[in-house]
Amino acid sequence: MTTAAQTLSQISVACGDALPLPPTYVDGANGIPEEEQVFAAPWQAQVFAMTVVLHERGVFTWPEWAQALSRRVATGADDGSDYYECWAAALEDVIAARGIAAEEDVERMTQAWHDAAGRTPHGQPISL
Repeated sequence: MTTAAQTLSQISVACGDALPLPPTYVDGANGIPEEEQVFAAPWQAQVFAMTVVLHERGVFTWPEWAQALSRRVATGADDGSDYYECWAAALEDVIAARGIAAEEDVERMTQAWHDAAGRTPHGQPISL
């Protein structure tokens, strides 16, 4: 079984090592060894997975993705603490550039998700 860290490394190699790698997050409560922990929150894993699936479906190439992510990371926090925020923003950029969803549609859906999350009791699935 491939770990998320291995998958991220494979993507980085496919992009000619142009894809910046995220910092490793440690949460002693989850029992995952430090060298294998990549995601600090479930949404980070989800945006990562969405990106991989969209690439696998031919929506964009890894070099396109690497350029979009690199642009966002270049303007992000120096310590990498906003890496997955940059990742999500880069995904929005690629989707908009490909004409899959207008920026306004993404913003509207994002707001709808935040509204639904605010109405959802902790631990329950969020439904739009």
